Amino acid sequence: MFGRTANPLAAYGAASLDAKVNSASPHELIILLFDGAENAISVAKLHIQQGDIERKGQLLSKAIDIIGNGLKASLNLEDGGQLAQQLAALYDYMIRRLVSANLENNPAILDEVLGLLTEIHSAWTEIKPENQ
Repeated sequence: MFGRTANPLAAYGAASLDAKVNSASPHELIILLFDGAENAISVAKLHIQQGDIERKGQLLSKAIDIIGNGLKASLNLEDGGQLAQQLAALYDYMIRRLVSANLENNPAILDEVLGLLTEIHSAWTEIKPENQ
């Protein structure tokens, strides 16, 4: 049914995520992006501690992709004013720090970026969209 190399739990998780994404509002999609980036960074930190450098690199690449091509790309820089510009700069900073953490295998940098993401994520969850 799943093939020789497929992981049924991973398949279930992917299907569950697909369902969440397909039914999510734009506001909820941003929350899912924060969740994904935070999760990838947290698990990457564990892989640094376990010495699994390859998996750490994969997860940090995923976090960088989510921040750059998800969170930053979702900003409306034309209409978002100074706040959007500041968030874009902060996302760029986070990406640079994640690259450094990856090169240095430095979990303290991951904690720094995770703290920044968590603050923005927390503020985002407090926003109540008008259409919900």
